[in-house]
Amino acid sequence: MTVTAVDSTAAVPELGRGYADDCAATARCLARFEDELRAAGPGEAAVRLHTAARRARRRFVELHAETLYAELTDGRRAFLRLDDLAAGAARLIPGLTPTKEQIEAERRRPQRVKEGREIDHGILFWGLLRSAAAGRHLMEAMRRPTPKALAALPAFRATGRADFGIVSVERRDGVGEVTVDNARFLNAEDDLLVAALEAAVDLVLLDDGIRVGVLRGAAMTHPRYAGRRVFSAGINLTRLYEGEISLIDFFLARELGYINKIFRGLSVPDDGGDWLPEPVEKPWAAAVDTFAIGGGAQILLVFDRVIATDDAYFTLPALREGIIPGAANLRLSRVAGNRLARQAIFADRRIDARSGEGRLLCDEAVPADRMDAAAAAAAAELADPAVVGNRRILHAHEEPEDVLRLYLADYAVEQCRRLHSPDLVENLERTWISRNR
Repeated sequence: MTVTAVDSTAAVPELGRGYADDCAATARCLARFEDELRAAGPGEAAVRLHTAARRARRRFVELHAETLYAELTDGRRAFLRLDDLAAGAARLIPGLTPTKEQIEAERRRPQRVKEGREIDHGILFWGLLRSAAAGRHLMEAMRRPTPKALAALPAFRATGRADFGIVSVERRDGVGEVTVDNARFLNAEDDLLVAALEAAVDLVLLDDGIRVGVLRGAAMTHPRYAGRRVFSAGINLTRLYEGEISLIDFFLARELGYINKIFRGLSVPDDGGDWLPEPVEKPWAAAVDTFAIGGGAQILLVFDRVIATDDAYFTLPALREGIIPGAANLRLSRVAGNRLARQAIFADRRIDARSGEGRLLCDEAVPADRMDAAAAAAAAELADPAVVGNRRILHAHEEPEDVLRLYLADYAVEQCRRLHSPDLVENLERTWISRNR
């Protein structure tokens, strides 16, 4: 193996000799780095070794993402989710992605002391999403119904109700009402809530008795908001501080999973039943009570109708927290204009629902006692059969799937670097201390 010296402790392989040879060379290189990391322990030497190893990983997926993906998915015949792809890559090319044991060890550590192994997941999905063939297939795989939803579907069809603990779904008069009830954290999102929301969205899309989906937050028990509904407090900063928010199961699964399913519908196998197979797609409305902070504001950008209480507000504090606000950097300028988008993203500008700017983010602001009626009226309007065809062609041209795919490729690496940046840790420490005095 020919190597190019980086420094006394780090060298990366020269690739380009073909997929099989490059797999072997990369695996040998990464094994050597891993041995040196164990010997070096934490410190500057470890940082240099991780940097060199990530350079080798990036170069490999840059050259071979499409071939790697084909091998992982049996020539794109298997539709694997993100965690299965990452685990398969770790088995196929040891060191390319973290092992299950390495990730489990990372999840037991607070964010401030993590080794940063998830950055290697970011490199993998940057490479896969950049590839047109691999990335399109991966996005289709992530729009398939989840096993959790398929398991719950028979009972849901029979009873019209499913309860995933912090998320419930109920069918009423053709409307699938999804209610988020993570009361302890004011409906803030974490890995568990993302998984439950995706299963709930799947059920709404799969159930033939539902024409429209509606997402709303439950009434809270928090003393400050007791008895009031809350839409979303954004990312669960407590879970992030504790190291329990993951790149795969939160940041990437969220964008490629339930949010993309709301926007584009479910991907289903072509059974030959129609001359032009289409996704299982339905219109969606959001009912925003009190506030939609961070991720709560992000997801409003994919809904067909947004109704808010007239005292509600929207903010995007992700930059202040040290992270990237999902796909808001892609969508907000289109929805609200360039200047307002930058004020919201860079300066955490509060936007009140009843203001002129707020009407760019919601269709209607109503008194709280009229919210039920307004949400029902919005759902009734969206139930028109012609809405689905119109939204499908609108979405296909306002945000082509390849545009989202390439955005998420960059997002995968930028977000994982942000997650392990010193300033994010400092922000979390300040937030944690101020909340727990």
